[in-house]
Amino acid sequence: MIDQCDILAALRWHVDIGCDEAIGGEPLDWATLAARPAVARAPAGASALPPAAAPVARSAFGASSGASMFGAPVTADLPLGASEAGASARARAAEARSLEELESALRAFDGCPLKATAMNTVFADGNPAADIMLIGEAPGEDEDRQGKPFVGVSGKLLDRMLAQVGLDRSTVYISNILPWRPPGNRSPTQAEIAACLPFLERHVELIGPKVLVPLGGTSAKTLLNRAEGITRLRGRWFDYASPGLSGPVPVIPMLHPAYLLRNPIAKREAWRDLLTLRQRFPG
Repeated sequence: MIDQCDILAALRWHVDIGCDEAIGGEPLDWATLAARPAVARAPAGASALPPAAAPVARSAFGASSGASMFGAPVTADLPLGASEAGASARARAAEARSLEELESALRAFDGCPLKATAMNTVFADGNPAADIMLIGEAPGEDEDRQGKPFVGVSGKLLDRMLAQVGLDRSTVYISNILPWRPPGNRSPTQAEIAACLPFLERHVELIGPKVLVPLGGTSAKTLLNRAEGITRLRGRWFDYASPGLSGPVPVIPMLHPAYLLRNPIAKREAWRDLLTLRQRFPG
């Protein structure tokens, strides 16, 4: 007989390592899957290739292999390797001529493994015609469930912060570096950022904001291509350039609301940064 304490301990262990979302109705028996021969899938309507000519499956890390890290067969429709994902994302993003086309291209993109574990693609919120564009890191649990950025506890704090300087979601536009939630709200990997960055760059080009506000270290370092942490970057003015923009866009990094919830004393720095933003862009 299985002890309930053991079951609870196992569940806590899964949550601790980031397995906090169910993505299937039935459990998978990896031992049974590992016993099956690896089969590469051919496109619908195509004739089967002889073994010597069969396409080699590519893992999510870009390595060619006949089996996954769990021993299960790897098929040709798994996420692309890092270099392939970046090239595919850049090509898809460049073709978008509107926010609607960009969102459709993003939803159809399979080059980031996070899409398979997320509930929703979190594209953006706010006013696309706004002068101020806020860019966070990645969706959290509440954002993943609702499909909008900054709607959880951090989002409520952000709304209160904006209200203190006369802003709200009708006067700003909000997005993230990643449109899909990393399991367990862990930090995004460099491969995940690289796969999604072309969509964000095109997103900024289509919005054409007068100022960019990266929220948190990941967002600031990604947009500015700098190595310093957010405590060294916050409150300073930088420029962001992209071929699809008419000119450089001013950038002022700020502390992420989640950081402020953990470190309330830092709210005074956040308040100074908001005042700096409003002094330069009174709206």
